[in-house]
Amino acid sequence: MNLINHITRLFPVWAVLLSAAAYFYPPFFVAQKSYIIPLLALVMLCMGLTLRLEDFLLVAKQKKAVALGVILQFLVMPLLAYLLGKILGLEKELVIGMILVGSVSGGTASNVICFLAGGYVALSITMTACSTFIGVFLTPLLVGFYAQQVVDVPMTSMLISLVKIVLLPVSCGVLLNTLLKKAVKPLIPLLPFLAMLVIIFIIAIVVALNVKNIASLGPAVMAGIILHNGLGLWLGYLGARLLCFDKKTARTISIEVGMQNSGLAVALAMKYFSPLAALPGAVFSIWHNVTGSILAGLWSSGDQD
Repeated sequence: MNLINHITRLFPVWAVLLSAAAYFYPPFFVAQKSYIIPLLALVMLCMGLTLRLEDFLLVAKQKKAVALGVILQFLVMPLLAYLLGKILGLEKELVIGMILVGSVSGGTASNVICFLAGGYVALSITMTACSTFIGVFLTPLLVGFYAQQVVDVPMTSMLISLVKIVLLPVSCGVLLNTLLKKAVKPLIPLLPFLAMLVIIFIIAIVVALNVKNIASLGPAVMAGIILHNGLGLWLGYLGARLLCFDKKTARTISIEVGMQNSGLAVALAMKYFSPLAALPGAVFSIWHNVTGSILAGLWSSGDQD
């Protein structure tokens, strides 16, 4: 079991290695793209198996943490996107793409990274759910304000995706852990390892699907994406610590703020703008998984007060 834990803590190494393989040999990974959603659901089931109903009841008492995470996400990320786009002198379509990334809700990747980092998974899932519901109404307003463009967010499809990918598998996991606790208990130490294998494979598929985007990436755009994600993670953590939340809660909020539903940003860019506007979201979807995996590796082996 110690060997498995050690392998799991090297998550960022495996993520980078498999991503490199996907970049140089994309056909195999591209062929697996239809498995992304089922694989995400599998990871959510693994997470649910480590949770109990009491965990969510406890989160209900942490309204301040949930509110802080959601507020920081919709306050910090769109503003950072706009400022970085202007400071780096990016062309209009790329700035719009960054604003879209900053204005969408948190994604399921944040829940997975939180799980692997040893954060408060129930809190992460709750914040993702809240930001998804709020984002249906707030994302168009934020994009309209910062980009001076009107965007219709696909409310129904977002909510259906949330139910299918997150709520159902997590609920099934919680139910199994409640009804079959003795049978599930021996599996729990293996679940982070299984989740790691699945998520690095998903990251590799995303890399393979975006080989052309990565190859055409300019240094200013890459700098914008790195700073956007990095500052979001840092400000999320800093904001939580300044308000006296413990490190484990601060790490959870950091991950939730810095990791976005970049897939939705890509879809909105393609529908309402251009392929160029979709570039920041496509690359962000890769980069935030890499930085998230590095944080998960560091934080899972650190103190969790």
